[in-house]
Amino acid sequence: MTERTTLTEVRPPVRHWPVVDLPGAEFDPVLAELMAEGPVTRIQLPNGEGWAWLVTRYEDVRRVANDPRFGREAVMEKQVTRLAPHFIPDRGAVGFLDPPEHTLLRRSVAPAFTTKGVERVRGRARAMLDELVDELLRGGPPADLTSAVLTPFPIAVICELMGVPAGDRHSMHIWTQLILSSAHGKEVPERAKREMAAYFSDLIGLRENSTGEDVTSLLGAAVGRGEITPEQAVGLAVLLQIGGEAVTANSGQLFYLLLTRPHLAERLRAEPEIRPRAIDELLRYIPHRNAVGLSRIALEDVDVAGVRIRAGEPVYVSYLAANRDPGVFSDPDGIDFSRSPNPHVAFGFGPHYCPGGMLARLEEELLTDALLDRVPKMRLAVPPDQVFFRKGALIRGPEALPVTW
Repeated sequence: MTERTTLTEVRPPVRHWPVVDLPGAEFDPVLAELMAEGPVTRIQLPNGEGWAWLVTRYEDVRRVANDPRFGREAVMEKQVTRLAPHFIPDRGAVGFLDPPEHTLLRRSVAPAFTTKGVERVRGRARAMLDELVDELLRGGPPADLTSAVLTPFPIAVICELMGVPAGDRHSMHIWTQLILSSAHGKEVPERAKREMAAYFSDLIGLRENSTGEDVTSLLGAAVGRGEITPEQAVGLAVLLQIGGEAVTANSGQLFYLLLTRPHLAERLRAEPEIRPRAIDELLRYIPHRNAVGLSRIALEDVDVAGVRIRAGEPVYVSYLAANRDPGVFSDPDGIDFSRSPNPHVAFGFGPHYCPGGMLARLEEELLTDALLDRVPKMRLAVPPDQVFFRKGALIRGPEALPVTW
């Protein structure tokens, strides 16, 4: 049998992936099985049509994510198996654009996500966090860390960066929670997405002549100069706002780990200098989402890890699996604060790498410093198995994190 025959004829079976709600930081057992079956498998998710390839090995994930032969825009032309009943791609949506259009659109907001742009909000972010921790301490234990700090803080920070007035933060939070849930069917999250888009359309329209440094001002100015369309600006604003609030879930998982493994928290209190490296390791370890994100389409026949993926076939990459690749990370299922280097892909890879990665790290560092240092005796107020995680959420995180001190 020739190599070409092997590549084109030998295909793994299609595995149904039910994607159930998992407790705590448990790694998805179906994904673990798929990783064990091979670096390239085939899956069918709960919604959409047909099947898709799943790529799980670190080097293959990075290759596919950065390979122009796998495109996002072509998803528009196909019915693809997917996790949620919604998230049907809209034409022109930034998540489904390919370079060079995608590159041009991201460039319009790049100044807000550089080191300088992120540092611009550091002082205000720290002040907002201090106010939240002050209020937490005044209220006394027990308290829900999620509602008291971990939810309002990322909302306030992303709204600050976006240029959303403080009075509109609550609406942003409600819309985001609905969009990031598969528990309400298709219409509810789609309506929330339309309402958020209408809000940003008005806000960006008011800022077409702005010289401000926030995201909506940068987008408004780019629209005013004719560099991007109003629809593109709105689509990017919605994506960034939603992504910014994902820090809430990630922070919930991060502190769930520190509270259920108190030796980790004690080490970070004793060795504050290792906190940035420890946060990177926790970001690698945390199963921050359910299943997979957005698919790509092979634009021509491509061989990946000895498997022929044909033109027109959908492909998913799993960053969660890549971050547990034993060929790259020794003891991948353990948490090692001394891990170096740590080339994790928690924020993705390639053209669609999350632009808010630097901002997310800043927020996690501020949260870790504030809560470990100002509430040194903080511990879970309930047994770990009574910390319930959100059901039907695309981004995993605890509903509440009851603590005492």
